[in-house]
Amino acid sequence: MGCHPRAGGDPEGPAQAGLFARGKEAVRETFLRIERFTSGLAMAGACAMMVVASALGMFQIVTRFVLEQPAEWSEILIRLSLIWMVFLGIPTAFRQGAMVSVDVLYRWSRPGLRRVLDWAVAIASLVLIVIILWWGWEYAVRGKVQSMAGLESISMFWGYLALPVGAVFCILGIIGNLLDPQRHELETAQ
Repeated sequence: MGCHPRAGGDPEGPAQAGLFARGKEAVRETFLRIERFTSGLAMAGACAMMVVASALGMFQIVTRFVLEQPAEWSEILIRLSLIWMVFLGIPTAFRQGAMVSVDVLYRWSRPGLRRVLDWAVAIASLVLIVIILWWGWEYAVRGKVQSMAGLESISMFWGYLALPVGAVFCILGIIGNLLDPQRHELETAQ
């Protein structure tokens, strides 16, 4: 007989294990709720940037070909909005499991190996995204003193800032996909 209070088969042990499991599930659900909100926010931002780019593209066509007075600044803003659109849209692709795909291996493997593949893809993706986050922030900070050619009133900081902002959303999407895998691209693949 040990001195430990649970050594004699104390019934409190399984109850605490169940409490831990419920707490772990609550943390998982809370994280996934936050991730769904942030991924939705990022996608709304990406859609807004697409609307901005489209509207500016139409404006540029009218000013250049109809009015014959091209607005040089619109091209720079189109480029900037497209950059933001991409980096805000990537988190949704990560969340849906559509970025780093190992379809053939995934289809041919057992469920245990599939989970190992999920972890390998998530770790590789996280390493890449952390590098983008780090260097994106470095470029944004360095770009504060630069202005955009053709639109001197806007600092390059705002263009480079898309990288770390998108990376933060991507990290949440990658972890969300690891906790609650979605395989939309495998379901529709032929």
